[in-house]
Amino acid sequence: MIDRLIRFSIHNQLLILLLTLLWIGGGVYSLFQLPIDAVPDITNNQVQLITQSPNYSAQEIEKFITAPLELALANLQKVEEIRSISRFGISVITVVFQDGVDIYLARQWVSEQMTQVEIPPEMGQPAMTPVSTGLGEIYQYVLRPRPGFEGRYSAMELRTLQDWLVKRQLSGIEGVVDINSFGGKVKQYEVAIRPQELRAYNLSLDEVFAALQQNNQNTGGSYIEKNQQAYFIRGEGMLQSREDIAQTVIKTVAGVPVLVGHIAEVRLGSAVRYGAMSQEGKGEVVGGIVMMLKGANSAQVLRG
Repeated sequence: MIDRLIRFSIHNQLLILLLTLLWIGGGVYSLFQLPIDAVPDITNNQVQLITQSPNYSAQEIEKFITAPLELALANLQKVEEIRSISRFGISVITVVFQDGVDIYLARQWVSEQMTQVEIPPEMGQPAMTPVSTGLGEIYQYVLRPRPGFEGRYSAMELRTLQDWLVKRQLSGIEGVVDINSFGGKVKQYEVAIRPQELRAYNLSLDEVFAALQQNNQNTGGSYIEKNQQAYFIRGEGMLQSREDIAQTVIKTVAGVPVLVGHIAEVRLGSAVRYGAMSQEGKGEVVGGIVMMLKGANSAQVLRG
């Protein structure tokens, strides 16, 4: 057998050379296609549920959110473990499935059980985390002005650029499941109530909240046919600026409208910060971490 193979190879050198080159080419192609990572991903097959409820204590979170969800999830099949954490303002439930269960099928099961739990709307709604793992943080970057333009952008403007420009463009890359932003200040419009004016107009905070909520929406109507054309009727009430917020009517007293600007100061602010990001001691920057889809090829995602 071996003698005939050697004899065939000697008499067909060109064919053997082509087969050898094809073999080498296939090996090189496979080398670049294999999902090789520096550290193997040993994360178990899990689905996480996160519910944010900033105004409630850990005991209330456990009673109204975590416990009902755990009770509903207890009926799931092929589950190895269910664990949870209830803290001030947040509930985290982790459901660990068997390794053979497809992750998207597991998320479908969890989603079906979530619909059976009635959580008060004011306490938030549970949401599943992206399809990633603990080793899915494959790319980190910072966003900062070029040398000489340090004073042009504030921490709030850098964070706005990150959330509305950079993050959106990176989200379209194949294999990227999420981008987490860090640093800077998250832009918010704040209504700072002046208590003296609030009492003078005999108003409550609930009335101010209701007025802002009801006056920040568009409404649609029917349409009018005229000259073979249809004119759609709609009312535009979305708030576009701080002036629009200040001009919002809370109620009418003796025929005179009471505006938000009469009892409060409308200003730009930021969400509560629990930290900051700096680089090389040269001031504050904004950063992001790209999360890779579970099972994706990190080399291909990084090239993208």
